[in-house]
Amino acid sequence: MSPPFRLALVAGEASGDALALRFLESLRQRLDDRELVVTGVGGEALIDVGMVPLFPQADIAVMGFGPVIARLPLLLRRMEDAARGIAAFEPDLLLTIDAPDFCLRVAKKVRARAPAIPIAHWVCPSVWAWRSGRARRMTPHIDRILALLPFEPAALERLHGPKTIYVGHPLIERLSELRPGGNEEVAARADIVAPLVLILPGSRRSEIRHLMPVFGEAVARIAAASPGVRFVLPAVAHLREEIGQAASAWAIRPEIVLGEAEKLAAIRSARAALAASGTVTLELALAQVPTVAAYRGAGWEAAIARRLIKLPSVILPNLILGRSVVPEFIQDDVTPEALSRHILAALDEGPDRDGQLEGFAEVETIMRSAGPSPAANAVEAALALLAGEPA
Repeated sequence: MSPPFRLALVAGEASGDALALRFLESLRQRLDDRELVVTGVGGEALIDVGMVPLFPQADIAVMGFGPVIARLPLLLRRMEDAARGIAAFEPDLLLTIDAPDFCLRVAKKVRARAPAIPIAHWVCPSVWAWRSGRARRMTPHIDRILALLPFEPAALERLHGPKTIYVGHPLIERLSELRPGGNEEVAARADIVAPLVLILPGSRRSEIRHLMPVFGEAVARIAAASPGVRFVLPAVAHLREEIGQAASAWAIRPEIVLGEAEKLAAIRSARAALAASGTVTLELALAQVPTVAAYRGAGWEAAIARRLIKLPSVILPNLILGRSVVPEFIQDDVTPEALSRHILAALDEGPDRDGQLEGFAEVETIMRSAGPSPAANAVEAALALLAGEPA
């Protein structure tokens, strides 16, 4: 009888938990009847499926510079606790997931304590965008990076980072949730008389503060030029009050909806979107919703970003394609006139809309190149690492 497969997991936040759950499901299928024993760091959902926790995930689930500083002694102690517990567990594999500030430090400590443990990290840190020196520094203690984006393996090779495998993005498994599924949604997407425009100002307070006023002015211009347009703003629950207060000053009030289900329903019916830069632009591209993207931050943030980020675009669909299909506006270029003009062009049938839709079809083809299941691909890449197969 085969010995149990011993897996150590470190997932620092809810998004990592979701990836870990899919990984465990695929790994169990791959192992057939072989027992799987799991320990590490994760949320209640992972504990419910059998993971033995080293300590509560809540101890390390902290965001923002101030909160991190306030909890720094506990975070440092938990890094040591995780490394010590994992080394003592002697897993066949350590899989760290996202949360690079915590996970990669744990991986480094585990490598120092137990050099023989294979270590994979799922979700490539954005070293291709900024602080590129991190790529080389990961190489001694990360054996494989499992990447969500197709351009990341080449970028990590160029930066002398760890071996990187493109396993695919979880959004590929959710296309049916993003695209019109019934006659009503199909009709809404095709409606040019009363089209639905999504307003997505971001999920951080700083984004709301900097983008909501200019988005409101752009909405007023769009409504003046096309009076039938409907505006829907999917809000994250923790920013509902701030978003509502900011929108109350708009000349044209959007319909504010809450929750993932309402957001997905709005995406399926939307004809165009005005969005803060971020992962949502990839969501919209795969949903086939022509988009205008914007980023505006404090002046000092922009100055730092200009020094650190050396990319022709900050929009994921544009980076995946290697050319600009989503209009993007940054800092002083984020004006009501520019945003409204491009949204109006995206609403109409014509070259602007067609160009985005053709680009989005290419994005989908590229994103699908890894196959239909990112979790299954991640398992295969991890097992190949254990078998000593080349990346």
